[in-house]
Amino acid sequence: MKETIRIIIIVLLFVVLFLVRAFEDQLFYDPLNSYFQNDYLYKKIPQLDRWNLLLHLFYRYTINSLISLAIIYMVFRNKKIIKFSQLFFTVAFLLLIISFSFSLRNNLEGGYLFTFYIRRFLIQPLFLLILLPAFYYHKKL
Repeated sequence: MKETIRIIIIVLLFVVLFLVRAFEDQLFYDPLNSYFQNDYLYKKIPQLDRWNLLLHLFYRYTINSLISLAIIYMVFRNKKIIKFSQLFFTVAFLLLIISFSFSLRNNLEGGYLFTFYIRRFLIQPLFLLILLPAFYYHKKL
């Protein structure tokens, strides 16, 4: 594949990630989004449909992960890196969703920051920002 076509595809994949973020309110159920944007220090956690929230977090994480895997593949073109990334995304999701579920079940008693940051890792493609430089550094060694 020509280098310019690969770069265009990578840019388009990043645009899709931005579009997922831009249309998050229309695509996903997440009452915590408005809760964490406003007076979360002074208000109680809003009423949630926990199963629906967890299902939509799964959808969003899956979409972001698939796009991230496509970006990683287009950058490195290495199936071993993709297999490792798939395993990493799966294990990270399991650990994060279990932690998030327990935090919600306890009504954020451990503090809102813990839940806030766990949710950030679930809804944003932060692992892409971690894995890309790590694989690049590993490739340069």
